[in-house]
Amino acid sequence: MTQKQKKMLCRIIVSAVLMVGLHFVPVEGYPRFLLYLVPYLIIGYDILRKAFLGIVHGKIFDENFLMAVATVGAMLLGVYNESQGMEGEFAEGVAVMLFYQIGELFQAVAVGKSRKNISALMDIRPDYANVEREDGSLEQVDPEDVEVGRVIVVQPGEKVPIDGVVVDGSSSLNTSALTGESVPREVCAGEEVISGCVNISGLLHIRTTKEFGESTVSKILDLVENSSMKKARTENFITKFAKYYTPAVCGSALALAVVPSVVNLIMGNPAGWSIWVIRALTFLVISCPCALVISIPLSFFGGIGGASSCGILVKGSNYLEALAKTKYVMFDKTGTLTKGVFCVTGIFPAGGFGEELGEGKLLELAAHVESYSTHPISKSLKEAYGGEISPGRVTEVEEIGGHGVTASVDGAKVAVGNKKLMEKLGILVDSPEGTVVHVAVEGTYAGYILISDVVKEQSAEAVAALKAAGVKRTVMLTGDGKKAAEQVAKQLGLDEVKSELLPADKVAAVEELLAQKSPKERLVFVGDGINDAPVLSRADIGVAMGALGSDAAIEAADVVLMDDNPMKLALAMRISQKCLRIVYENIVFALGVKALCLGLGALGIANMWIAIFADVGVMVLAVLNAVRCLKVKA
Repeated sequence: MTQKQKKMLCRIIVSAVLMVGLHFVPVEGYPRFLLYLVPYLIIGYDILRKAFLGIVHGKIFDENFLMAVATVGAMLLGVYNESQGMEGEFAEGVAVMLFYQIGELFQAVAVGKSRKNISALMDIRPDYANVEREDGSLEQVDPEDVEVGRVIVVQPGEKVPIDGVVVDGSSSLNTSALTGESVPREVCAGEEVISGCVNISGLLHIRTTKEFGESTVSKILDLVENSSMKKARTENFITKFAKYYTPAVCGSALALAVVPSVVNLIMGNPAGWSIWVIRALTFLVISCPCALVISIPLSFFGGIGGASSCGILVKGSNYLEALAKTKYVMFDKTGTLTKGVFCVTGIFPAGGFGEELGEGKLLELAAHVESYSTHPISKSLKEAYGGEISPGRVTEVEEIGGHGVTASVDGAKVAVGNKKLMEKLGILVDSPEGTVVHVAVEGTYAGYILISDVVKEQSAEAVAALKAAGVKRTVMLTGDGKKAAEQVAKQLGLDEVKSELLPADKVAAVEELLAQKSPKERLVFVGDGINDAPVLSRADIGVAMGALGSDAAIEAADVVLMDDNPMKLALAMRISQKCLRIVYENIVFALGVKALCLGLGALGIANMWIAIFADVGVMVLAVLNAVRCLKVKA
């Protein structure tokens, strides 16, 4: 609880004690009014001040104005009743203001709780970066002053200040502030690290790959700070509703006080006016739209806060609202459903070469031929071989674009590549499903090596979870060959796959499905590469993989999954559906209770205490219901 909230709690306690105590003080008339004025001003002076400033600045019809008019009216009416020998309405006037402030306190605590999840992200902002001086000592500098390519040192317990690549050292990184995952990530030389992680154990030397302003931590903070600016349709509706609703009820209350009083005056009963004034004041208290104005934004704010604690960054409540209506999900393959890392998954020497070469020799030849290439498939061959590659053994290297590489290894002519390369050499081969690297030695087919893009462990479960959440169709879009794409789609249980696509083809595929769906349904595209940025922008909701996804994809997306786990999309949908359910519950409950109590108030059946429940009681219940958005079950 903040210092301001503690002061408010003290005011509430003091005012409540005085109000209860004055009930037993045998004083009447103006002295009684002055005594009740003390707790009233203690608890309500700030509301009166806000109401006065609102009138001065032309913003009259808000909840402060309603509370001020209702309570001041009750106090003045109490003075009149006391002068007529009747009991005044002082206690009710103080009680209205007291319970309203209790409701405000509940709201402040609830907002603080939901803000805590988001503000926890602010702790990932690094205060400094360590750069090494010529004498070997470390100097702490502002991260914004570190240029790209500079080597920084991150000691155990410190935050990684800027994105980069580890050049020396190994350690465990706590990524929970970014991803919501408690399991540390192990890193060593050659691996990428993102800013905002906390170094747990070893000393790391990191070569920066981005400026601080373009680093992951800086972009996340910018997303969080701007997330509340994009309001959901429901929030905008409530804002417009309150704009017209408040003047309408003020006019109704005025009519309720004046019209019957004038009728009574004409009929010769001037004393009856006080009854209608009381009803009008009760009507005002009941009509205050606090429950809606406060609980609806709080529900979305809590949903965004709950999602951020799970490593899901939503750029606005409008996107959070739209996620609940998702019926179609389209995935990029590489880096989204698969790890984007090619691995050797099978070595198959050709008949007649099995005994002479063996699997190890086939892989050794392929790794040496591909030793000069930087292609991901070449890298996977070298990693699978694992042995030392001797450049002196490899001569006459020729890379044939779109086909493969030929070279001499220990004097023998070796060709490594795809089916097209084999056909160019006059060798007929059958390619199995997947990415295949064929090997020929001295013009004779030696066998093939199967390369696969490893499917993420969570992908199949993620597809199943999306269907359970109400998604009608799941589609995978990829530039890979048809056989490899269909194999992955079948493995994951996807409904449809479109292969051999260029970036423009992916946009066309999204637009085709957008034209087929109904206006109320939403289409989500999930991707991570720079070529996915146009598709992310075109879809109803773009979801980017944030840990190692491209900057362009993260910038174009509406939702960012910080740990690249596709399962988080289904979780984001559940958070969205829960948030909207709570919003609708609050709207129906608040409007239902108010409509009932307004009718009772106009008929004189509802007194000021019922009015207090209809206003403050409903607000407190709605706020407590909205706080449930913070509780997320993974």
